[in-house]
Amino acid sequence: MSIDDNQSISSDLWTRALAIYISTLPSEEEKQQASRYFKMITRVSAENDTFTVLTSNSYAAEYLGSHFSDKIASCIVLAGGPKDCKIEFACDPSAQQKIIAPKYEETSPDRRERGTSGAENPSMISTLPLDPSYTFQEFVEGPSNSWAFASAKGVAAHPGEKGLNPLFIHGGTGLGKTHLMQAIGNEILRTNPKLSVCYLTAETFLNEYVNAISNNEGEKLRQRYRYFDVLLIDDIQFLQRGKQCQEEFFNTFNYLTTQHKQIVMTSDVSPKNLSALDARLISRFMGGMVQEIEAPGYETRLAILKKKSEYKRPRVPENVLEFLAEKINSHVRAMEGALAKVSVMMQMNPSITFTHDSLSLLLKDFIEKEKNLRRLTVREIQESVAKKFNVTLAQIVSNDRSATYVTPRQLAMYIARKYSSNTLMEISKEFNKKHATVVYNVKTMGKRLDTEPALKGMLEEILAEFGYSTSDTPGC
Repeated sequence: MSIDDNQSISSDLWTRALAIYISTLPSEEEKQQASRYFKMITRVSAENDTFTVLTSNSYAAEYLGSHFSDKIASCIVLAGGPKDCKIEFACDPSAQQKIIAPKYEETSPDRRERGTSGAENPSMISTLPLDPSYTFQEFVEGPSNSWAFASAKGVAAHPGEKGLNPLFIHGGTGLGKTHLMQAIGNEILRTNPKLSVCYLTAETFLNEYVNAISNNEGEKLRQRYRYFDVLLIDDIQFLQRGKQCQEEFFNTFNYLTTQHKQIVMTSDVSPKNLSALDARLISRFMGGMVQEIEAPGYETRLAILKKKSEYKRPRVPENVLEFLAEKINSHVRAMEGALAKVSVMMQMNPSITFTHDSLSLLLKDFIEKEKNLRRLTVREIQESVAKKFNVTLAQIVSNDRSATYVTPRQLAMYIARKYSSNTLMEISKEFNKKHATVVYNVKTMGKRLDTEPALKGMLEEILAEFGYSTSDTPGC
C-alpha cells in the first residue's frame, strides 16, 4: 500500500496511529509523558510509504526518532497504513529553535561546593529531556551488563568521585547504554536536586559548535556547558567528525573534571577504537571507568521482556514472551517493538490466541531481519570446529597447549564471540577458561585470520555449515 501524498490524509493516519500507541500505555503518567513528546511535532507528510515528521527543534527529532520510531510504525499498520513504512524525523526549518539552558551570568564563578548554587529547577536545564521511565529500578541487570550497571549506580551515588569520572559505557545498538546514562541523571536529580544535569548527544554538541563558530558565539557555548554539575553525552563517537570540535570538547572536559564535575559518555565502541579521535581525549576517557555492555543472553532477554510486560493489559502470555526472547536477539529495542505490536493486537482483540505460526506471521518483519543471522550456540560451534580439525570436544576445552589443539580452540572461541549470543563470561565457562584467556585467544585468532589465508578458508567452511560467511554480522 502506498500513501497518497496529501498532508491531511497522512496527518489523519498519523493521528490515529499515535492514539493507538497511547492507548497501549498502562498508566496515565506514561500517557501524559508521551503526549508531551508528541506535542513537539509540527508537521507530518508521507510519500512512497515514508513518513516525514517535522519537529520544533533538532533535539526533539533525535529523541523521538530513537525512542518511538519502531513502536509508532507498528501502530501505523494497525491504523490502516502500509506494512513496511519508514519514519524520518527532522527539524522543522520554519520552527523557532530554543535551547533550554541557563545564562552563564546567573552562576557563581567561585562555586566550589557541589550543589551549593545549582539551578533552582535543574530538571529543566537539559538540552535533551531525560526520560523519567529510565531508572535503575526499570533496568534489567544480567551477566552482560552487571559491571556497567554497578558503575552507573556508583556514579549516581557519588558524582564526580575519582575512579568513576569519567564513566565511559560502550556496546552495540539497543543494549541499554542510554537507559543507564539517563538513569544516572534521573537518580542524581531525585537525590540531590541542587545539582544541574545536562543530557545531549555528541552530534548535538558538534552542531552547536559549528553554529556557535559561524555566529561568533564560541564563548557563549563554552560558558553554557561549563555551568553544569553533570554532563551526560550520548554517542561520543560522533565527535570524530570534527577536529576543531574535539579541541573544544577537550577543553570543556578538562574544565569540568578539574572542578570535580561528573561526565558520563556512551559509544558504540571502546575508547581505544575511536581511531579518528584526538589521542588526548582517548587518554582522558581511558583514565576513568570504562565498561562494556554486551548482547544479553536468552535468560536476560526473557527477564527484560517480563519487566517490559509487567504493566501491559491484557497480560502477555509467558509462551509469547519466550517466543520473542528466542526469535529476536539483535537488540532490546527490537524486542520492545515486537512486544508493543503483540500488546496492541491483544488490546484490539482480547480473545486472540497466539500460536507459533501466527506469531511468526505477525512479527515477520522483526524475525526476517534475523533469520539469516541466527545466533549460534557455543556447543554447536565447538562440535563443528572439532569435527573440522579432527579432534574431540574434550580436547577443544582441555588445557593442552600443543599446536594441534590451540588453533581449533582459538578458532572456536573466536566464532563463539562473533556469532553466538553468549557473553564473554558465559563463553569462558563453556571452555572452562578464565575470562582473560578467552579475550586473549579471540584477539590472537583475529590477527591470525588477517595473515593466514588457509585458516580463514577453514573459518569460511565452518561458517558455511550454518549459512554464514565472514561478511555477515549478527545483530548485537
